[in-house]
Amino acid sequence: MSTLNLTLLTDLYELTMMQGYFKTKNREVVVFDAFYRNNPCDGGYAICAGLEQVIDYIEHLHFDEDDIAYLRSLKIFDEDFLEYLSNFHFTGDIYAIPEGTVIFPREPLIKVVAPIMEAQLIETAILNILNHQSLIATKAARVCYAAQGDGVMEFGLRRAQGPDSGTYGARAAVIGGCCGTSNVLCGQLFDVPVKGTHAHSWIMSFPDEYTAFKNYATLYPSACILLVDTYDTLRSGIPNAIRVFKEMRAAGIPLTFYGIRMDSGDLAYLSKKARKMLDDAGFPDAVISASNDLDEYLIESLKNQGATITSWGVGTNLITSKDCPAFGGVYKLAAIQNENGEFIPKIKLSENTEKVTNPGNKTVYRIYEEDSHKIKADLICLVGETFDTNEDLRLFDPHEPWKKTLLKAGSYSMRELLVKVFDKGTCIYHSPKVMDIQKYCDKEKETLWNETKRFVNPHKVYVDLSDKLYEMKRQILNEMGQE
Repeated sequence: MSTLNLTLLTDLYELTMMQGYFKTKNREVVVFDAFYRNNPCDGGYAICAGLEQVIDYIEHLHFDEDDIAYLRSLKIFDEDFLEYLSNFHFTGDIYAIPEGTVIFPREPLIKVVAPIMEAQLIETAILNILNHQSLIATKAARVCYAAQGDGVMEFGLRRAQGPDSGTYGARAAVIGGCCGTSNVLCGQLFDVPVKGTHAHSWIMSFPDEYTAFKNYATLYPSACILLVDTYDTLRSGIPNAIRVFKEMRAAGIPLTFYGIRMDSGDLAYLSKKARKMLDDAGFPDAVISASNDLDEYLIESLKNQGATITSWGVGTNLITSKDCPAFGGVYKLAAIQNENGEFIPKIKLSENTEKVTNPGNKTVYRIYEEDSHKIKADLICLVGETFDTNEDLRLFDPHEPWKKTLLKAGSYSMRELLVKVFDKGTCIYHSPKVMDIQKYCDKEKETLWNETKRFVNPHKVYVDLSDKLYEMKRQILNEMGQE
């Protein structure tokens, strides 16, 4: 969306490290993994989003004269390094999990294989883009799950943390399952449905509520959702809406998409009353839409209370992921290529076991139960490892290796998640349209057990290590005296 040159969308230390590598003539090819450690909102899964914008960033990554002049003004970069930057372009390989895929902690979402200076530079932007959109896509998936098949509209632009967050957040929300957005710019940029009704100010600008409804229905007869809580929902709003609907029917105007919206009050109580009033008046197919600080927990509660709402407008709590405002993705060095072309594994240690990284040049396989087609586990392994689904497969928890599962031959299937996106600096991947990503995401969510989708104490999907990768990690830890 932004017309800004995003080249300097980076932390200063990426550039100071780059100059350090440049000065020491370090041109080693390395492997960096972008991954996250914990699911948002204490949930059982996340949704990957943002790859299209990562691709766009890298394809357009270059330093123009203004960039070089600004860096020179900082007086910390030498002229030979600035000259290098003036001719910079990305030359490495990138692998990624496609947008809309269900993902789990610690598995590489993006893998960068590139000269260390190039791999270092793109870290911040990758995390900025991936963290934000994956967070909002995940939140949207949770909200849509709570809605149990009802339409969920993203209504958060005015509460988002800026234009980019509002627009790319709306994109991610649609990927996660929202049927549309109020954000017109998002609709234009990404060809997604734009939806909306009217504000209380529309009602208040007319002499009375009925006149406001009548005029709106005249203007938008095929999208006539009337906001009924400006004055009194049950005594005024709904009766006036019914009056307008009756007049439309009498005039022969097709009632193709019509109904009411409520933005305040006890939504469970009011929706049940509204449903009865609409049904008694002969409008059983009228939509009852609701907004008002909704999130997945409130929607689930309203459903449990028997609310008759059939359409949900979710704003602030979705576009900001208010209860969990950060995704927590990280970007860690995993391997360095030696002069023979072999990748030497690297590991980051920590007093916090959770922060000890998985070494080596890796890929990820998803394992499904053959009979249910549900996800059994994910398996991180080294590139080049092969598996035969006609043979038994032993899985174990890398943190508690005594926990083991044996999958019998023929009882499971596998697919590799990472796909190649850049080859020697050239993009070889075509990003699908957002609505196609949404359809793919819907299918992905169907592979989750309901126990994993629940909001309280969800069932954990394990991300296991292959025997070969586990032994490599153990050996490195032994050598470093950390096991």
